[in-house]
Amino acid sequence: MRIALTSNGPGEFAGWVRPLVSELLRQAPDSEITLFFVPDDYATGREPDVARALFPGVRVVAARDYVRFALGRGGENMPAGADAVLYLGGDLMHAARVHALLGGKAFAYKFSRKRYGKTFARVYAVDAKNAAQLTAWGTPAANVETVGNLAIDGALGEAAGAFGAGAGDAERIAQQGVLIMPGTRKHEVANLIPFFLEAAVRLRALAPELPVAFGISPFTPVDEVARALASGGHPNVWGARGRVVETAGGIALQPESGGEPVPVVRDALRAAERARLVVTIPGTKCIELAALGVPAIVCVPLNAPEVVVINGPLQYLDRLPLLGIPLKRAAVVAVDARFPVTAQPNMDAGEMLMPEMRGALTPGHVAKRIAEYAADDAARAAASERLRALYAAQAGAAARMARSLLAAAS
Repeated sequence: MRIALTSNGPGEFAGWVRPLVSELLRQAPDSEITLFFVPDDYATGREPDVARALFPGVRVVAARDYVRFALGRGGENMPAGADAVLYLGGDLMHAARVHALLGGKAFAYKFSRKRYGKTFARVYAVDAKNAAQLTAWGTPAANVETVGNLAIDGALGEAAGAFGAGAGDAERIAQQGVLIMPGTRKHEVANLIPFFLEAAVRLRALAPELPVAFGISPFTPVDEVARALASGGHPNVWGARGRVVETAGGIALQPESGGEPVPVVRDALRAAERARLVVTIPGTKCIELAALGVPAIVCVPLNAPEVVVINGPLQYLDRLPLLGIPLKRAAVVAVDARFPVTAQPNMDAGEMLMPEMRGALTPGHVAKRIAEYAADDAARAAASERLRALYAAQAGAAARMARSLLAAAS
């Protein structure tokens, strides 16, 4: 079976591609799989390297090489054809283009549009709500199949060590400590790592008995972290300056103000299972943490809205002279205000299972909220139980989707 996948950023790769490719290789080990990374503002640029290390038998095409291929300029090590082309992130037009060039049958996951109603032979839905969205977007109901949320299998797999370096990394966070997961996009690394490092400094002063560690994605290179700490981030985030240091257990973040360095783990979900709570931002990680039953505080700092990445042409407003930055700030704040909650588990549950902090945040205020939630054993235990149950029925989505895809494309 020749299978081509299109994807984009770290969330889609970690949450969707990793579990599905693993399952495809388990069910059909002789499959020839090509993973195309497509251009996208959310991508870090490190996705192809991480994919090659994790799946050495998969052909991985970086975004720049995909562009040449999509424009009909060929390229080395490209597939001659495909039996199945599957959208797993990025713009749908890229999956449609790969399908036009390689043939076979086209499939998509979670998203479609009316103009692609005849392109995709089948669109896989996360749940009944998503299935209704797909039919409203013009996908024939007969072509929609509900399989579940791939991110659940991604979380369970990472926590079990299926995608990482092993259990030793997780041991770097003490049992019942706080794990901070600051995000992977460039503006998040540049601003939120310093912001949360200052919050960690303040937390140590409030609750010195509470261990703290950072879960920094393998998509984020060490030199990018070092640059963020050297600058301290945007002035409006009030972040800490510092440096990256090597310790016996691996890298750590050393605040300029002193104190012990804060350890860093790369297999964050393995560490999350050991933590008392996690502090993170909206995104796929919220769903993954919910699947593991890990209590979390979700932060949406809007201290510098102009640096935030948003979908569509509004992303580039800040490039306009004079009025660009104020317009981008207003646009980001307006987009945020449209949503009563920002964490997907809160949306799906219809209640605040993950406490959210939004707006112009200070590291001290975040530290105080962490200390309060860490001390509230009853609230965390109740949230953990509800979060774990929220997506329990969706486990096994990768196996269901792989089985269907292989059968439909054969």
